[in-house]
Amino acid sequence: MKNQTTRKLYTLCILVEDTPGVLSQVSRLFSRKGYNIESIVSGATDRAGITRISIELAADGPMIEQIAAQCRKLLPVKAVKILDEETCIRRETALIKVRAADRASRDEVIQIVNIFRAQVIDVDRECLTVWVFGARNKNAALISMLADFGILEIAKTGTIAIERGRSTIYDDSKLKEEYEYGKNVL
Repeated sequence: MKNQTTRKLYTLCILVEDTPGVLSQVSRLFSRKGYNIESIVSGATDRAGITRISIELAADGPMIEQIAAQCRKLLPVKAVKILDEETCIRRETALIKVRAADRASRDEVIQIVNIFRAQVIDVDRECLTVWVFGARNKNAALISMLADFGILEIAKTGTIAIERGRSTIYDDSKLKEEYEYGKNVL
């Protein structure tokens, strides 16, 4: 087992063909290699027929390079980009249902929500539902503050990420010949 202190959080952004089973195929690769996925998100891109998968995992340098290389070998994969904390913007969304049984509690929760630039999206006589979008530590801080009132339920997305600056995932696309090679053989 590798030393845990050398690991840090990476996000692998993967462009894939939008075909049935592709998310399962990618996630099985991580499972077969024994990597634990911290977060996985899949969604549409600006290009028709292409899906972007963002996978967050704790790894060291050689581990992340190895899994990225393995991902690039999968037929439906168009591009793979390794993002680390210093080179990207990461965000997640959370819905938090918090107890607020009286007017004073509701007012206090609303004040806290406003400080975190979150929003109350549903109001009930006994609870409020809060939506927050931001960095993981911001969302965790809000959840910690709301815990004093009693959290009834939390639903969180995985982390989405994009590289800072002008560089894009399309810069790391497979060459057309490299991408098409295996398809004509099968």
